[in-house]
Amino acid sequence: MQRKLALSSLIKVGICAIFAAVAVAQAHAADVDGNWTWSRPGRNGNPDVKVTLKLKADGEKLTGKLSQPGRNGDVTERDIEEGKIKGDDVSFSVSVERNGNKVTTKYNGKLSGDSIKGKIESERGGTTTSRDWEAKREK
Repeated sequence: MQRKLALSSLIKVGICAIFAAVAVAQAHAADVDGNWTWSRPGRNGNPDVKVTLKLKADGEKLTGKLSQPGRNGDVTERDIEEGKIKGDDVSFSVSVERNGNKVTTKYNGKLSGDSIKGKIESERGGTTTSRDWEAKREK
């Protein structure tokens, strides 16, 4: 009888520890929600282009929209795809169709306070290019 009682108490303590660990992890989850901006070089020597990213996390799922001026100056807005946040790691992709071809750009970064720093990778003509990016949260 005492063994069953001890085992039952041990199981309850274990379950409480698991719930506490989950609560602590959620309390310390990185806060990625908000509007983020950065600049990228303009084409053919034109001025830099401001890029805006709106992010919203739901657990480890990340949703949002990326917007920037297009070639004719009109702002284009695209949904992010495959968005994830795990700890301070942020990743998502954005796709666009050009001349019947789907071009996907992948974003990966580390969240630190009001900054996301990482790499942007895109493939064009079978060649993958990579560049640094750093977004700042708008206050």
